[in-house]
Amino acid sequence: MKNAIVTGANIGLGLETVKGLVNEGYQVTLACRSEEKASAAIEEVRREFPECHLQFLALDLNDFSSVKNFCHEYEKNFKKLDLLVNNAGIMMPPFSLTANGFESQFGVNYLSHFLLTGLLLNLLKESESARVINLASLAHKWGDIYFDDINFKKSYNKKKAYGQSKLACLIFSYELDRRLKSEGLNIRSIAAHPGVSSTNLGQFMPKFMSIGMSLISQSSKNGAAPSLFAALNEDLKGGEYIGPSGIGELSGAPKIVDSNARSKDLAVAKKLWDVSKDLTGIDFL
Repeated sequence: MKNAIVTGANIGLGLETVKGLVNEGYQVTLACRSEEKASAAIEEVRREFPECHLQFLALDLNDFSSVKNFCHEYEKNFKKLDLLVNNAGIMMPPFSLTANGFESQFGVNYLSHFLLTGLLLNLLKESESARVINLASLAHKWGDIYFDDINFKKSYNKKKAYGQSKLACLIFSYELDRRLKSEGLNIRSIAAHPGVSSTNLGQFMPKFMSIGMSLISQSSKNGAAPSLFAALNEDLKGGEYIGPSGIGELSGAPKIVDSNARSKDLAVAKKLWDVSKDLTGIDFL
């Protein structure tokens, strides 16, 4: 049986991703902060898929120590990992710092997933054909990687900070695949974005933006389709970006899509990798 981890798996895109994976026979670990919410999600999935194999393991992406503990506990239970879906995220909250002192969106959406991936790499190597799926966003086009103030301590712009975090996820996905291929590893790194989907991510958005998005958003189930396509489609070789096929990539069936020039800048990718390595304290690939 193939094993998968989905972060932020108790709600929205993460929960729909779990359902899609168990339907394909995966054993899924729900990596979430709240055991209560994860248990409710597990009950919901089991009502639809009574024979599914699910487990909860605590993961708080706000704190590197929780990421490290998660990986330690996972290694006790599993000898390999076939699929890692770096799904969890926060969107445009008021300014705050993670437990390790990073701007919350950059820390939660990107840095902790960078650390998680690195710590789980040895288990991914044990799979015959593993994949890492990183959730990006149309918002990767909103900004840049602000190396001179990566934590927005000088001036906080929540929209730019969210854009930076999602651009970082996309750059990481591309760079990870390049490095995996250069090492000859049978692990594919693929990015995905959900278009505009109805999830809890919009809780901190300005009201006018929230209303506007609600008018054009698709369901969480449809929003999870690109992640599942990235995870399950056998024709993908690694390094692709999957998103909706409709106008503006807002909704529609999943397909391979393009991203902006900044996301493909090799010099930026190398610099971001080096910075991420220093900030997380992990050196891999």
